[in-house]
Amino acid sequence: MAEKLSIPVILSRFYTDLLLVERRARKTAETYRLSVNEFLDWCVEKRIKLSSVNVQTLLYYIVWRKTEGCTELTLAKDISALRSFGSYLERQGLWSENYALMLDRPKAARPLPRVLTVNQVEKLLSVIDTSDPLGIRDAALFELIYSCGLRISEASGLLVQNVHLNEQLILVRGKGDKERIVPFGVQAKEKLTAYLDDARPALVGKKAVAEVFVNYKGEPMSRKGIWKRFQDYESLSGVHAKVHTLRHSFATHLLSGGADLRSVQELLGHADLSTTQIYTHVDDEQLRRNHEKFFPGHTAASDKNKG
Repeated sequence: MAEKLSIPVILSRFYTDLLLVERRARKTAETYRLSVNEFLDWCVEKRIKLSSVNVQTLLYYIVWRKTEGCTELTLAKDISALRSFGSYLERQGLWSENYALMLDRPKAARPLPRVLTVNQVEKLLSVIDTSDPLGIRDAALFELIYSCGLRISEASGLLVQNVHLNEQLILVRGKGDKERIVPFGVQAKEKLTAYLDDARPALVGKKAVAEVFVNYKGEPMSRKGIWKRFQDYESLSGVHAKVHTLRHSFATHLLSGGADLRSVQELLGHADLSTTQIYTHVDDEQLRRNHEKFFPGHTAASDKNKG
C-alpha cells in the first residue's frame, strides 16, 4: 500500500497518526517526522523498498548516521522516531512486526543546563526599572518565573483566576495540559500585588483579559514579548542567561537547599523523574568547581598523579 505513496504523503499520514493515535506533543511529532524523512530519503538513495526493510537495514542506517557525525543524543532521537514509525507501519500492515524495537538506544550524555547563582539572579532582577507600569509588570513576571520555576509558555498563559495571593499559590497549566499547584515566595507576592493592584489595571483599562501578564496594549503578553524584555535586562545586567535559565536555577537552588527530588519534580511538572535528576548533576558539577577553587593545590596534585 505505502509503496505507491510519495514520501510527503507517508510523512503526512505518520504525523497525523502521532498526534491522534499516539497522542504525542506537536513538537515531538514534528521532530519524529523530520527524523523519519531522513530515513526515507536514505532508503530512496539506497533503492530499498519500505516493505523490504528489516532489522539489518535499520542497523545499517544507524551506523551510517553515526559515520555522518551524528551525536548520541541525535541517534537516540532517531531510534525513538523509528520505533514510532515502525509501530505505525505495523498497524498499517506494511511491516509484520516493529523491527525498530530491536534497536538499542544509546545512552546519550545530556548537556548540563546553565544555572545562575542566587546573586546573579538578584543582579538580573535588580536592573528592572519599576517607575512605570511595564517595569512593575516585568518585575512581577520574572520574579514569578524564578520563584515558581515556570516555563515561558506557562507564564504567558497564567490566568488571573489561578493566582491566589493570600495563599501564595498559583495553578499552572503545563505540558500536555497537565495542571499543578506551585507556591511562590514573599518577594513574588509583593511584586505581584503591586502589579495586579495598580500597573495591570492601568495597562488593561476597560478590557476583559483573562491572562495575568499583558503588553502595553493591554493584550495577553506573548512568549516572544517575554523573551524580548528578558533580553533587554540581560544586556543591562551583564548576566548572560535565557528566560529558561531562571527555571533551571529555581530547580538547582531548591535541591541545593535540601529539597527532595520528588518534590522538585512535582513543582517543575516533570512527567519523568529522570528529567529532574539532571539538576542533581548540575549541583555536583558546582561542588566540583568549588572544590577546585578552594583546594587548587589538591587538584593540581591529583592532575599530576594522573599524568
